[in-house]
Amino acid sequence: MSESQINTPSINFDDPKLVRHRKSRKIKDEIAKVSIGFGGISVILAITLIFFYLLYEVAPLFAPASAEQVSEYSLPMAELGPSIYSGIEEQGEKAFRVTEQGQVIFFNTIDGSVHSQVDLNLGAGVSVTSVAQADPASRTFVLGLSNGAAQVVKHSYKITYPNDVRLIEPFIEFPFGDAPIALDEAGAAITEISLAITEEAILIVGTNSARDIFARKYVLEEDFLSGDMRLEEENISIPAISAVPQSVIAEPGMRFVFIATDEGSIQVLDLQKEAINGTYPIGQNKQISNMTLLLGGASLLVSDHDGQSSQWFMVRDGNNAYTLEHVRDFDTAAATVVATDIEHRRKGFVLADDKGYVSFFNSTANSNSLNFDLGQEILAVTNAPRANFILIESKAGQLYWWKLDNEHPEISWSALWGEVWYEGYAEPDYIWQSSAANNDFEPKYSLSPLAFGTLKAAFYAMLVATPLAICGALYTAYFMAPALRRKVKPSIELMEALPTVILGFLAGLFFAPYMEENLPGVFACLIIVPIAILGFGFTWTNLPEKIRHLVPEGWDPALLIPVVIISGWLSLEISPVLETAFFSGDMRLWLTNEAGIDFDQRNALVVGAAMGFAVIPTIFSITEDAVFSVPKHLTQGSLALGATQWQTMMRVVLPTASPGIFSAVMIGMGRAVGETMIVLMATGNTPIMDVNIFEGMRTLSANIAVEMPESEVGGTHYRILFLAAFVLFLFTFVVNTFAEFIRQRLRSKYSVI
Repeated sequence: MSESQINTPSINFDDPKLVRHRKSRKIKDEIAKVSIGFGGISVILAITLIFFYLLYEVAPLFAPASAEQVSEYSLPMAELGPSIYSGIEEQGEKAFRVTEQGQVIFFNTIDGSVHSQVDLNLGAGVSVTSVAQADPASRTFVLGLSNGAAQVVKHSYKITYPNDVRLIEPFIEFPFGDAPIALDEAGAAITEISLAITEEAILIVGTNSARDIFARKYVLEEDFLSGDMRLEEENISIPAISAVPQSVIAEPGMRFVFIATDEGSIQVLDLQKEAINGTYPIGQNKQISNMTLLLGGASLLVSDHDGQSSQWFMVRDGNNAYTLEHVRDFDTAAATVVATDIEHRRKGFVLADDKGYVSFFNSTANSNSLNFDLGQEILAVTNAPRANFILIESKAGQLYWWKLDNEHPEISWSALWGEVWYEGYAEPDYIWQSSAANNDFEPKYSLSPLAFGTLKAAFYAMLVATPLAICGALYTAYFMAPALRRKVKPSIELMEALPTVILGFLAGLFFAPYMEENLPGVFACLIIVPIAILGFGFTWTNLPEKIRHLVPEGWDPALLIPVVIISGWLSLEISPVLETAFFSGDMRLWLTNEAGIDFDQRNALVVGAAMGFAVIPTIFSITEDAVFSVPKHLTQGSLALGATQWQTMMRVVLPTASPGIFSAVMIGMGRAVGETMIVLMATGNTPIMDVNIFEGMRTLSANIAVEMPESEVGGTHYRILFLAAFVLFLFTFVVNTFAEFIRQRLRSKYSVI
């Protein structure tokens, strides 16, 4: 045995100290393993819970509607005759019906018990021959009388809470006086009538038994001395029509009167021009059976004797001329519509045909949300104000009280993603407009412009960030001196800590107006700065080695700093010269007037620069780590075999680092897609679909941030915002899954290098 072997110290692995160390390390390893596993599972669980919570909030949008009969009873005070008009109060506890003799009977909806009766005192021998309601929110209707007069009536309700129990007391009002308004001085019965009301005036249009058309407009004026309100009549001239009128409707704007004729057409009278706007046939050999206005008074709902229903509204063309356009048809049963009523707060309506079939539709979504068969011939249908109940009167004198569950009829695939022809628009379009100043407007819930805006913002941000970040990372990791790299990399990563709200603030309030004022200079920067960098690089490489060796190897990029600053300053300084020489002194006006390109101050160019600045650190950091992690023996072997540094980078470094670079781009894209504050403050938040780089946009995330605080919890708007979040979640999930698949393919492909 040699001396070295004798002196070699032996290790006793059973030493208590080593045993304790191994046990301690094993415990720490187990704790780390459990902690990391628990953290990973927690992240997956959290994402799964977010997914199911979003699904929970979105699912009611697509839940089917349902109807359930609550009660059935005989017509209250049936001895007074059938109903010619009926209505329901807000809570759905009281309803009323009007008879031909002018009696108004209020009754309880649940059992039909009579609450009270009001006689309108129309006069001896006078009966009601026609009836029409104004805007449903006004609770006002007009009665056409057999003596050629009209009576405007309002049903109102006093609500009290004695002993904490709601008590509803209905009563009748005459908002424009209890004296009837004469329409036909000759005293012929008013067979059709219509009423339009505003805060300043009322318009009554009717036809008599001789099919003559009458119109009376009254302006509400305040007496200067007494302060009393009185009606002052305005003269209205009704031009002669070429066919026999069957029904008339005055729209709330008091400009157009729609007349259904016996020829199966709609004639439109323009009261402002005192002329016929046009005659519009509803179809070949078709006769109109029913015509009414939808909520807001902008659209006509027309039904024919063949059981077809369609929507029409006035559209203004480029010459500011109005025409009545056939917008859409509704799939109904081939039976004649005998009763129609509209919803009071949505663009929905109910149709009842002569076979007892009841159907519920929404005009915007062009959807049939609910159907049921009453099994009785129907005389009238009446929607509750909240569209949660419906009262059906049969020809047999029975009333049916049904409870409805139809929360979101305005949602359909076409309404969310397709082009929809909205009221007042010249053609179908993708529109997002969830609210307006009045309650009668048509909500526009198209997610297409929001999804388009999200992709547009991400595209321009990635267009700016990706080449700069990847090229910068490649140079920093592969060519730059280690000492300089240790300064550059943390500086760029520190940019990521800058709050995006600050970037959005600067982009919206400083960079956007500055870019607008120096637009030619900004585009000049995109040309002059790269040329200056390439020119300096070419010049530097051709200088004598004695001069180039004055700068340590890998510190060359520091020389580009003054080049970039000077060339950028020069580009902006010559902006006025370029604007005068090429754009008539104002590039923005030139783009608008000469090139036909709309310009918005807060546009995609601003977003691309600001959001690109925010995304660059993410892509740069991950890419730089991926390139720097390429094993040195690969690059050294390539160089040893005679390849240049550029060849080594392109053929060895880039393929090996490609999985990491691809991940960097995908993570950067995810950041751009989900960015909120920058696009919120720097885009103008205009939900339009336009690829124009000088136009703004609205993204899904920004829309959620803006509108969620104003939405009604559980309402359609509220749930559609959650649907937008769900779409954003799915988009991110799909993109990340696809990116992971590509990354694994790249890793397996280049792992053999």
